[in-house]
Amino acid sequence: MVGIKPKDAVPSGPVKFFGAGTAGCIADLITFPLDTAKVRLQIQGESVKGEGAVKYRGVYGTITTMVRTEGARSLYNGLVAGLQRQMSFASVRIGLYDSMKQFYTRGTESAGIVVRLMAGCTTGAMAVAFAQPTDVVKVRFQAQVRLPGGGRRYNSTLDAYRTIARDEGVRGLWKGCMPNITRNAIVNCAELVTYDLIKELILKYDLMTDNLPCHFTAAFGAGFCTTVVASPVDVVKTRFMNSTDGKYRSAINCAIIMARNEGPSAFYKGFMPSFLRLGSWNIVMFVTYEQIKRHMTRAQQYYETPL
Repeated sequence: MVGIKPKDAVPSGPVKFFGAGTAGCIADLITFPLDTAKVRLQIQGESVKGEGAVKYRGVYGTITTMVRTEGARSLYNGLVAGLQRQMSFASVRIGLYDSMKQFYTRGTESAGIVVRLMAGCTTGAMAVAFAQPTDVVKVRFQAQVRLPGGGRRYNSTLDAYRTIARDEGVRGLWKGCMPNITRNAIVNCAELVTYDLIKELILKYDLMTDNLPCHFTAAFGAGFCTTVVASPVDVVKTRFMNSTDGKYRSAINCAIIMARNEGPSAFYKGFMPSFLRLGSWNIVMFVTYEQIKRHMTRAQQYYETPL
């Protein structure tokens, strides 16, 4: 990321890798109910239209309905898989972003918009290929509704991995991998590149110093831009990953059926919880990430300085 002054030590690769995963977990802990509400709104309407077709209305309505009918703990369905996802996913896509920029620029510090987009696409795709099973399990848990008899689709995170692999094959754990790669290439570019550029402009024109208000502003802008760009792909990804085996032939088929049955507006279902979640997630994650990097680098310097 931009903003490192010459006198400041540059964070090492392991610091960025660990810092990104940790910051992602902290952001998930705070914003997970919004993510769950987003998933419920996105999958609403994929069943046959009729009685009970519209169960959730808006972010607040979705959260209150879930708490009333399933209990407050339902808002954190899939949290374990979500934290597993962030430690493997955010570490790669965010922690390796600067290294990938240097790879494309052959070690130089100057990186244009094209290089930044290439770096964002690359780390986003790498992260999905590595962490897709955790995302599939997270979405399945968030989407599952407690049955009248108290039964559940999956009893635990480990049971979900095992059941999916048994019933759908190992490939089932990578279900929706291609739409997720597409989504996260877009998300990573919009999120990291926008954050990078906004922060760079703020520092370039001396609007703020490289501190918390600067990080907050850049993260908020990145969250909004990311939501607008990525929502359609995100909805298709969620629908496809949550679907039973054979319901959709492919992610493209899922998108076509959505457009035919529900219209173009279906691709922006759950936009408000998506924005609230991505905006708040970006703010928490980037602010935390910058602080973790700074403090870990200072600690590393302290312990490496000879007495």
